[in-house]
Amino acid sequence: MSSTDPKTLLPPSLAARVSALTIKNGRAIAVVDAAGLGTKDRADIERAISDTLGQREDVSETRVVLTAERRQRRLIAVGSGKGGVGKSTLTANLAVALAQLGHKVGLVDADVYGPSQPVIFGNQGQKPVARDEKLVPVDSDTGIPVLSMGHLVEPGRALAWRGPMAGNALSQLIDAHWDDVDTLLVDLPPGTGDVQLTMLQRFKPMGAVLVSTPQDLALIDAARAGQLFDQAGVPIIGLVENMAGYACPHCGEMSDPFGKGGVETAAQRLDLPFLGRIPLDLAIREGSDKGTLPAAGDDLLAQPFHDIAAKIHAWIGAQS
Repeated sequence: MSSTDPKTLLPPSLAARVSALTIKNGRAIAVVDAAGLGTKDRADIERAISDTLGQREDVSETRVVLTAERRQRRLIAVGSGKGGVGKSTLTANLAVALAQLGHKVGLVDADVYGPSQPVIFGNQGQKPVARDEKLVPVDSDTGIPVLSMGHLVEPGRALAWRGPMAGNALSQLIDAHWDDVDTLLVDLPPGTGDVQLTMLQRFKPMGAVLVSTPQDLALIDAARAGQLFDQAGVPIIGLVENMAGYACPHCGEMSDPFGKGGVETAAQRLDLPFLGRIPLDLAIREGSDKGTLPAAGDDLLAQPFHDIAAKIHAWIGAQS
């Protein structure tokens, strides 16, 4: 069987994907690098190569072999040491902002006991389908595909699962049909429990973002979460201070009900990057309840999310 230069037989757009091409006794075999291609794109390129080669007089049979179909994605974990710090809202808005920077983003709601992303993305009640024994993520109006236990169980239903069951549920959410998604944000539950350990053992993230409110108690818990990632060898991309500053809707005066600057001070003390602050704003909370994400806009409310996403984007680029 003789090797053939794909550039002499195929258009440049197809030849660039073909790593090997052989033709012998009327049979053509093309080995195609399918890394980064979604299901539809893989089918399209397979059909195009088969059709092109099949038009040749010396080819009566074609076979296209797709390689690297299991894509290595960037997993970025978003965690906190305790609940109630706005981590899920931040994760959702960062997903939208990173998508606007050119990333193909998906989001896993790993809080199997208290999922909130279906509400935030406005697709509560939608059910993911299964293909080849794997889940297909649920679409959203923002264009971000999402998977959450909130899509699999009835709203408000309590889950009484032990750790291994929660870990297996996380595996199903991450190991799904994400197709061309290259950056998968994982919205972790608060704390350092079984779900976090499962993720670190089975799906080691590229990096982690830690979220905290400014007060000391939240910072202590955030430091514990940071230690877990550090012990697992997962780099901390940086810290975000949420609910930082409140503007009175009547007089405009700023106040700091949760304190001010605590997270930035902690980042300096720990020699970690400080990514920015998100204000305590009623419109952010209302948007989360209505499935309307501030980061999808271009106003002042969206700016803090875009600024933080830009720093994460730069960090990702520096790792390449």
